[in-house]
Amino acid sequence: MLARAWRFESSRVHHYFPAIMIWHLYNILFVLGFLLLLPRFLYRMWRRGGYRAHFGERFARYNDRTRAVLADSRQPRIWIHAVSVGEIHVAFTLIDAWRKKRPELTFALSTTTSTAYKLGAQRLSPPDVLFYFPVDLPFIQRRALAAIRPRALVLVEAEWWPNVIREARKQSIPVALVNGRMSDSSFNGYRKLQWFMKQLLGDVQVLCAQSKTDAERLVALGAPAGRVHAVGSTKYEIAAPPENRVADIAAQMRDAGLDVASRTVWVGGSTWPGEEEALVDLYLLLKKSYPSLALTLVPRHAERAGEIVRLIEKRGLAYAQRSNKATVSSDPIDIYLADTTGELMFFYALADVVFVGKSLTQQGGQNVIEPAALGKPVVVGPHMGNFKSIMEDFLAAQALLQVPNKAQLEETMRKLLGDDGFKQTLGARATALVRAKSGAMERTISLLEEMMRT
Repeated sequence: MLARAWRFESSRVHHYFPAIMIWHLYNILFVLGFLLLLPRFLYRMWRRGGYRAHFGERFARYNDRTRAVLADSRQPRIWIHAVSVGEIHVAFTLIDAWRKKRPELTFALSTTTSTAYKLGAQRLSPPDVLFYFPVDLPFIQRRALAAIRPRALVLVEAEWWPNVIREARKQSIPVALVNGRMSDSSFNGYRKLQWFMKQLLGDVQVLCAQSKTDAERLVALGAPAGRVHAVGSTKYEIAAPPENRVADIAAQMRDAGLDVASRTVWVGGSTWPGEEEALVDLYLLLKKSYPSLALTLVPRHAERAGEIVRLIEKRGLAYAQRSNKATVSSDPIDIYLADTTGELMFFYALADVVFVGKSLTQQGGQNVIEPAALGKPVVVGPHMGNFKSIMEDFLAAQALLQVPNKAQLEETMRKLLGDDGFKQTLGARATALVRAKSGAMERTISLLEEMMRT
């Protein structure tokens, strides 16, 4: 966000402006950027609906129920900010693990997207609170901190919001980064702001990085070396989904026409625009050779279900939608559309082969660890830049398959579907890697505990 908003070379900014002017300049540019992006923000509110709810929270205005919970100061509260779905799962894992060690802790969890908010609402209940992250302006962040009164502020992955960090430092609230990562593009952008980043990172007491490369980049941007720790990725800490929930979903899929016990289930998880079309078209080719094959699509944004249904119907395929749980079919279907939120792990558990989205037609990728932890053979496209260190782990262990394009995806799927031994070997490697890489959360909590004591 900061790198997009400000393109001055840091050395020139430092020459012409004293430190206080840098903060004023950031706030001016932030307001201008916010106003420019406001039409898009309002459109998303209209399209997704969830953005309208709790709108006041974005300005640190909370409802009576939330204020009443926050007013109870008998237990120490930690503010954790996790921007979207991937980060909020890290936050859930952190909350669960930290609470086992410190049962008296309570948590205030903020997020940015409506999808992540829905997941948070399913998982949290008083004395924990959930709210949308407030707009990063000084007076709004002061209002939020006054309401939450956190013992610490914990940012997940790459959430550099200067004013909340600065306001927390002014109030002697320790700030930590967990599961920190620094992609190539982010690092190159932040280097243009290095002098400013040095000030910002200097206000963070503990920085837990996913890899040695991420740690080195944080230090190169100005983070004090003694505060940066390469602890590994906390995303390797994956809990298996409850068996009863998996069984319930399998039964509902069977009633809708997809019996996972007798079909070969290919799951496209966290798919983005263009990927559903690619998978459906490939399914049409593959089912000629593998008639028991069924495709389950779990789009990253469930509100896109309408456009996905249209492309399925255009190809004349039989399908069922998860959102219509009353659907009953005596005839087998081709595609099951899981247009709900927070159930991806259940569908991974029922898969024979998994494709992880935002990697074929979009940039960045999605989390491959979830299906890998369940022993599933995983395929991804070429665009996995947001998971660089994790991809290095998996490729080195030969624990997944990465394809450069749609044509290679077809060849790879035929290889997997035609060789059960290969599927099992790939899944076993994936599970072994996840187990070997676990432990980052324990190391992270130890560092957070030490920060809280100082």
